[in-house]
Amino acid sequence: MTRDAWAAAVIAAVCAGGCGGGNTPSNVESPGAKEKAATRALESGAALMQNKPPIEALNAYLDGFHFYSGQPQAQMEAHHYCAILNEELIQCVIYDGNMKDAKLMGVEYIVSERMFRELPTAEKSLWHSHVHEVKSGQLIAPGIPQAAEHALMQKLVGTYGKTWHTWHTDRQKELPIGVPQLMMGFTADGQASTDLVAARDKRFDIRSEDKRKSRDAIAALPVAEGADAWQAGKAVQLADPTGIEHHELQRPAVGAAPPPAGSGK
Repeated sequence: MTRDAWAAAVIAAVCAGGCGGGNTPSNVESPGAKEKAATRALESGAALMQNKPPIEALNAYLDGFHFYSGQPQAQMEAHHYCAILNEELIQCVIYDGNMKDAKLMGVEYIVSERMFRELPTAEKSLWHSHVHEVKSGQLIAPGIPQAAEHALMQKLVGTYGKTWHTWHTDRQKELPIGVPQLMMGFTADGQASTDLVAARDKRFDIRSEDKRKSRDAIAALPVAEGADAWQAGKAVQLADPTGIEHHELQRPAVGAAPPPAGSGK
């Protein structure tokens, strides 16, 4: 998909009146004083008078699922708002919802297979493939026509992502405490929580299984060596100098499958 085709897909979505948001609130309500009238006035003034080119460039919305590297049962839904920088590089900001109260959870950088293969060997272990996310129907682009979503998924199926979450609202942390955590994507059936996927599908009035069938014609490209390193027992994660043990805070994902063979867990 070229940049012009990407833009055309977005325009088509707008013209079609599609709605890809407003149905998933944030996981937490953070502490803090209620916004004052003066603050709201400043906010409104800034919205009217300031240009925001980097934010305005976020022209694609993707919804999918992540898990903490080394903890395949620690799963969450992730709302991606993305900007295409060129044919081989996309950058996304990630929220825990798609409503005004959504918390900024982290970022994901997406590169082409060519760019991924040129990365240093050690760097590759930080990246995950998107083949299963696309082919399984777990990754969706809410609100755009089926043809536009299909074209977008054809572009994404052979890409690789590096994702860091900075605010772990799935673990009921009301503030972004602790260090960023490296996230991974699912690579096979039976890994993602069926309840988690079903809840997402219900909110968006879709069926992931229907998405899967509609993507049969999209080639399942072989995963480049070095990606999805957690499957070989190399689950990279940052130690937290605050002393927080993230695995102790995790509530088990409802309906999650056991760690797959070879995960090192």
